[in-house]
Amino acid sequence: MAETEWKVENGVAVITLNRPPANALARSVMGELEHHFEKVYNDEAIKCVVIHGEGRFFAAGADIKEFTDVEDKHEFAELGKKGQDTFSKIENAPKPVIAAIHGAALGGGLELAMACHMRIAAEGTKLGLPELNLGLIPGFGGTQRLPKLIGKAKALELMLTSKPIKAEEGLMFGLVNQVSKEEELFDDVMAIAIILRQKAR
Repeated sequence: MAETEWKVENGVAVITLNRPPANALARSVMGELEHHFEKVYNDEAIKCVVIHGEGRFFAAGADIKEFTDVEDKHEFAELGKKGQDTFSKIENAPKPVIAAIHGAALGGGLELAMACHMRIAAEGTKLGLPELNLGLIPGFGGTQRLPKLIGKAKALELMLTSKPIKAEEGLMFGLVNQVSKEEELFDDVMAIAIILRQKAR
């Protein structure tokens, strides 16, 4: 059963994470995202991409249950590389990618959002990299992307304290581009996507 949904309307591709209860980024989800972005790269009719989450969260992190099934350090490294490769593919996409974030984008969820070119968040959304609480470091490129977006000092604070911030603070530091009311979030993101689509050549 698919854990993401895909549709294209008027040149805008919409990818919906749909893996209850928290849209955890399992290897299967990474595989589907990679497949979707193959189409983004190759379909000239697609001019812009929107990623959002079904339910209460954008994505609350990697699938911790998968970590317990990892047999050795080599498999763990492969798991990290899968996420890095997938998110690099998103970051390097030749069309703009917008993350529509609500509820929470934590750990791998925030790393996914940071791989997108723009981030629009609902009021009160929690943003953070709490991996240190599990004795881990962000494995999907978050340690590299976060300082580029908000500066080294604030990035180290978020990673070392594992304390999340709200979308409103994220806006102040440049982590998100815009904060919207939750009920207006998707419409606001689609309005931006349509503007970007119209400017595409």
